[in-house]
Formats: sequence, C-alpha cells, structure tokens
Amino acid sequence: MRPVIIHDLLLTVTLLAMMMASCTSSATTSPESTAAPKSTEISETLEMEATMSLGLTSDAFMNGQSIPAKYSCAGKNISPALAWDESPAGTQSFALIMDDPDAPAGTWVHWVLFNIPAETRTLPEDLPITGKNVDPNAIYVGKNSWGDTGYGGPCPPSGTHRYYFKLYALDTTISLLPGATKEQLLKEMEGHILAQAELMGTFRK
Repeated sequence: MRPVIIHDLLLTVTLLAMMMASCTSSATTSPESTAAPKSTEISETLEMEATMSLGLTSDAFMNGQSIPAKYSCAGKNISPALAWDESPAGTQSFALIMDDPDAPAGTWVHWVLFNIPAETRTLPEDLPITGKNVDPNAIYVGKNSWGDTGYGGPCPPSGTHRYYFKLYALDTTISLLPGATKEQLLKEMEGHILAQAELMGTFRK
C-alpha cells in the first residue's frame, strides 16, 4: 500500500504546482486587461475637446431673435458684426459658414469664410469682400449659393427662415483658394475641428 500512497502524494504535489503556475501566469497578464479603460478615457477626452464650444455673438441681434432688415436683401445687404470667445490651444485658423436650412430648394449658403487668422476675435460689420485676395494673411471668402463670392443677406421667398452662423476653430489653415464652396470647405475641415460655435437669427420678408 505504501507505494500507492507515495504515488498519490506525488500526483497531488504535481497538480498543486501546476495550479500555482497558472495563477502566476494570470497575475502577470492582468495589468494588460486593466489598461484598456485608460485608452477609452483618452478617447473620450479627445472627443470632448473636439466638440468644445465657443461663444459666438453679434451686437446686431441675440441668438434666436430676428435679424435686422439692414443685413438682408431688403436693406443694405451687409454682413453683421460678429464676436467670439478665446480659442482652444492649437488653433491655427477659423472658418465661418452662414446658411439657411429652411430654403425651399434645400439649404441655401449665404456666406463662407476661411483662413480667418487665429488671433481674430471679431469680424466688423460690412466685412470687405476679399474673395480674389490670395494674400496668405488675408481672410479668404468662399462662394455662396447665388454663385457670388461674398456675403448674401437673408432673402426668403416667404415665411420665417432661420439663418445659422457657424464658427469653427481649426488646428490647420485651409489650402483651398478663395471662391471655394461650402462643400469643399467642409471636406477640408474634416478631422481638424477643435471647437465650434453657432448663432441663429431669423428673418421674414
């Protein structure tokens, strides 16, 4: 009987050794499995930074209120003054798009600006049209839905329309030439938006 007992003891010791080795192996791999949430946190932080808001205002009208006729096709048809908050770190330029989603034929583009210098915090009323200016330090003006380069004020055929001024802080400058369309600008901005702001005004002719 003794040899059997010794054999059983040896088998038990072997099994225990194998179990201990397995536990040790699990312990060495566990830090990798707990590292995954850290990567998720970083991803969420970057997402939050990319959707960070800027404050965009105008002394001509409050958000959600009526845009004075002065800035429409029924008035002087000049652009309103705009102002915004400090930009996030890494901002290289700003872009601005004004459009009307209530137009009968689909969204109508009224104004496209890009390569606004990073240090800019205001745009004056009646911003000069510099669409053909290729000076790298100048604001570039894109094409609106009328096919013109510059600002086109609210001019709805009927009813009350909403006009959105959308400002984007970018981590780059745009390589497009003046006269680019909204669609071309949006494509160039993909992956480069650090923060954005929106101001909405209404107009009824």
